[in-house]
Amino acid sequence: MKLKNAVVFISGANRGLGRAFAEAALAAGAAKVYAAARDPGRIDLPGVVPVALDVTDPAQVAAAAARCTDVTLLINNAGISRQGRLLGDGGMAAARAELETNFFGPWALARAFAPVLQANAGGAVLNVLSVLSWVTLPDVATYSASKAAAWSLSNGLRNELKAQGTQVTSLHVGYMDTDMTHGLEAPKAAPADVARLALEGVEAGAFEVLADDLSRQVKRSLSSPTPAYAG
Repeated sequence: MKLKNAVVFISGANRGLGRAFAEAALAAGAAKVYAAARDPGRIDLPGVVPVALDVTDPAQVAAAAARCTDVTLLINNAGISRQGRLLGDGGMAAARAELETNFFGPWALARAFAPVLQANAGGAVLNVLSVLSWVTLPDVATYSASKAAAWSLSNGLRNELKAQGTQVTSLHVGYMDTDMTHGLEAPKAAPADVARLALEGVEAGAFEVLADDLSRQVKRSLSSPTPAYAG
C-alpha cells in the first residue's frame, strides 16, 4: 500500500488527528483525500473533498461508499469519549454511545467499503485505536471497553479481508494534543507525528503501529507477570 496516488477516505477529519491524517496524506502524494465529518462545512483544509458522514447512521455510511468508489485506503478515525465509569451514573449510556461510534462505526465503514477496496486492488484499512485498548482507567472505563472491542474488531477484519488482498493496520496511541485531552496534564504526542508514523506503518505493511512510548511500554507489559491492565 503506497500513499502516492492513493485515494484516501478519513472519518472524523475536521480536526485533531483526522485533520492531521488528511494533511499527511496530501503531503505524501495522495491523488485524492475524502475528508468526512458530521458537518462537512467545518472542513477547511484546502485540497480535500468534504463528505457528510455520521458513522452511526447506516444511510450515510452507505451513501459515502456509493459516492466514493475510488477509495484505496480507509482510515477509521472518528471517535468519542464520554468519560464514563463502569459503576457510575450514566456509565451504560456512555458505553452505548461510545460503542456506536468507536466499534460499530468502523465496522459499518469496513463492511461498506470492503467491495470498493476489493475493486481497487485490495487497498488497506487503518483503524485508530488507543493504548486504552489494553489498559482501563476508572474515569474512562467505558471508552476503554469500546477501544478493546475495536481492537478485536480490527483483528477479525484482518482475517476476513485477507482473502481479497486488503491490509488492516491498527494504530495504538496514548495521549495526543487534541480536544479529547484538553486540560489533561500529561506528555502528549503531536497529531502530525502520529499520523506520519501511522501512514508509514501502512506503507510498510505493518499489522500494528505503536505511535508513542506509552503504547510500546503497555504492549510489552501484556506478557509480563504484572501487565499494565492488572492495575
